[in-house]
Amino acid sequence: MNFALILMINTLLALLLMIITFWLPQLNGYMEKSTPYECGFDPMAPARVPFSMKFFLVAITFLLFDLEIALLLPLPWALQTTNLPLMVMSSLLLIIILALSLAYEWLQKGLDWTE
Repeated sequence: MNFALILMINTLLALLLMIITFWLPQLNGYMEKSTPYECGFDPMAPARVPFSMKFFLVAITFLLFDLEIALLLPLPWALQTTNLPLMVMSSLLLIIILALSLAYEWLQKGLDWTE
């Protein structure tokens, strides 16, 4: 008796939920819900849109600086070396190159969005 009652309640609940799911999508069907989401771009627009060269240059600059910073990541393990002055000089040289390249990029107005 208990099993039959639980089975009947579960069946009725499943049928009720299926009926509700058939009714709900028909309540608010408009154009934005029926088009696929493509990262903020309209999928029906032309595929060859102009790309900002300024954004491209900043992205390449970011990748270069990110690569230089990734070269600094093993420095804590390099502290265990026996030749500590060479490690310190090489890391300082890398940091100086990073700072000089940032200053050069700044002076060349490569980081300005206003132009």
